[in-house]
Amino acid sequence: MSSKKVNIAIVGLGFGAEFIPIYLQHPNANLVAISQRNPDKLKALADAFDIEKRYTSYDELLRDPEIDAVHINTPIPDHGMQSIKALKAGKHVACTVPMATTVEECKEIVRLTEETGLTYMMMETVVYAREFLYMRELHEKGELGKVQFLKASHQQDMDGWPNYWPGLPPMHYATHCVGPVLGLLRSEAEYVSCFGSGTIREELIPHYNSPYAVETTHIKFRNSDLSAQVYRSLFDVARQYRESFEVYGSKKSVEWPLIEGRPLVLHTAKKPEPEIPEEVESPDFAKLLPKEIQHFTTQGVYDSEEHQHLSFTQGAGHGGSHPHLVHEFVNALIQGKAPYPNAKQSANITCVGILAHESALKGGELFKLPEFTLLDK
Repeated sequence: MSSKKVNIAIVGLGFGAEFIPIYLQHPNANLVAISQRNPDKLKALADAFDIEKRYTSYDELLRDPEIDAVHINTPIPDHGMQSIKALKAGKHVACTVPMATTVEECKEIVRLTEETGLTYMMMETVVYAREFLYMRELHEKGELGKVQFLKASHQQDMDGWPNYWPGLPPMHYATHCVGPVLGLLRSEAEYVSCFGSGTIREELIPHYNSPYAVETTHIKFRNSDLSAQVYRSLFDVARQYRESFEVYGSKKSVEWPLIEGRPLVLHTAKKPEPEIPEEVESPDFAKLLPKEIQHFTTQGVYDSEEHQHLSFTQGAGHGGSHPHLVHEFVNALIQGKAPYPNAKQSANITCVGILAHESALKGGELFKLPEFTLLDK
């Protein structure tokens, strides 16, 4: 393990607080600053974790020469502009999902990384969740056989969520289901077609001029015979929270449980029919991490019952992904290599959702992913 260290600042301390102890204990990271607009919350967290530098101003934080990289965990509408500002200030960027809310912002982030040589990583939890890592391991060992189809869903009841959430088009926040279908084979989307279905209640529609209760997208993979289906709902659909990912291979397939907390279902071809499916508990993949942060795959800041962040009560702790995300980002900076997903891959994943909604508004019209989201363009 290299003795080199990267100086990190965390921006946004709701969900972002989850990452404070992980950076503090990562052998190659120094958490030098945290930022939050609310000075009381900022002081409480900075005092609790003994962090000296505290910023209520993002612009002021970016002027700090000690900071090498920012990890952005702010509200979705701010991601694109804050990432752009950080790259222009010479900082590496890790940003929670989605990368941005427009194709133009995604393009500018990609352009800046190419111009500056700085690193950008979208912190997509699902592609580092234990269930995903289990399916990826099966694929790498050849146990799935030929992958034939991928499918994912992200269903959530967002009633009561504040700010920009009411009426949000389902596909505008689709990375948790687009990420894994593209991530398993490190694929890229070439074009998408999406249908809207159903109608949310009248008072929600004007926020984004989007009526759809559900959006279902087909993704055609580039340079591949594969396609995937992803679907998403946010309002007026009865469903327990579900972030699901499924892969269908010629030898084995893996399906997500229908009820949160149940085991995965592994199907094995050519067995007697009743023996084809078996329930399997996904192993944990802490072994992939430095020993100092391995315990974070099963615990976090918000473990006490009276202090549960919504990502935990509804997202089951994101499958132990948080320390994997931190390690991927820090390791990329230490070794000077691209993280997964890098800027182009993050743009490809994010633009699938943005363009899918455009497709739904036009009755399923095909939308090609822009060239700046393709690795060899």
